[in-house]
Amino acid sequence: QVQLVESGGGLVQSGDSLRLSCAASGRTFSRNAMGWFRQAPGKEREFVACISSSGSVQYYADSVKGRFTISRDNAKSAVYLQMNSLKPEDTAVYYCAATSSVYGSTWSSPFHYDYWGQGTQVTVSS
Repeated sequence: QVQLVESGGGLVQSGDSLRLSCAASGRTFSRNAMGWFRQAPGKEREFVACISSSGSVQYYADSVKGRFTISRDNAKSAVYLQMNSLKPEDTAVYYCAATSSVYGSTWSSPFHYDYWGQGTQVTVSS
């Protein structure tokens, strides 16, 4: 069992930066790949970024590549999402999720994630 709590969201202006944090509890965190997803009003939940259990592999959605960076600290049971050059279209609720899948090809799909946080709102004004 893994419990996830996101923090760090807020209201910022276009071009600003934010750093989201996800604190995890549970003994399996260091064995889980982790992902960030987001959901805007009226839209489906979409993949943002993911990171392998060791942190050595990361994948990003094309829409955030070069602007967002995912990282993790297994000693602190935490995963982070550094978001730079934010745009109004980044506005959404951001969710942290954990998966037991070891196949990187599955990490961009929300259906392969076993645990989810409650989400944190990110609003980017133009």
